[in-house]
Amino acid sequence: MGLQINNDIPLREKNIVLIGFMGVGKTTIGRQLSDKLYRDFIDIDQEIEKLHGMPVSKIFESMGEKAFRQMEKEFITKLCTTTRLKIISLGGGSFLQEEIKQVCLANSIVFYLDLSWDSWKDRLQLIMDSRPVLQNKTLEEIEQLFYSRQAIYETNNSKVSTDSLDPEEIADHIIDTLKLGWELYS
Repeated sequence: MGLQINNDIPLREKNIVLIGFMGVGKTTIGRQLSDKLYRDFIDIDQEIEKLHGMPVSKIFESMGEKAFRQMEKEFITKLCTTTRLKIISLGGGSFLQEEIKQVCLANSIVFYLDLSWDSWKDRLQLIMDSRPVLQNKTLEEIEQLFYSRQAIYETNNSKVSTDSLDPEEIADHIIDTLKLGWELYS
């Protein structure tokens, strides 16, 4: 069965979903987009943390990754099927779940924030402690995880190479892409 696009949602009202590997800047760029487009910003990991009163790393530790992925799926599915005009940042592993991928692509505009391994590696020390998936892994194992996830993110509406851009430039590029799409398809 192919992807079922929800054409009942006008293109200009669709949520904007940001995907990409952990630490690429989805939250920072999402906040920029939120300010520039006057839309609410929702960081899925932060929302799940609020609901459970603990960081994702503690949820992984106390409830396990499987429980976290189920919470993530339920939250994202509800959000994508019941809201409009939001900027949504997904956790780096969200798109591993086919149901999440399908619901996002059917109801939202999905932007893949692509950062090269060399650029991402420079950020590793900044994000290591807050990412449970990276705990107790060697650099080689992290690199393998990085590249294995790239194929998962390749299913998107638009890919943005972020290596040489700052967050505001990336947000502006996304807005220009959206405006072009809105003009072409309205």
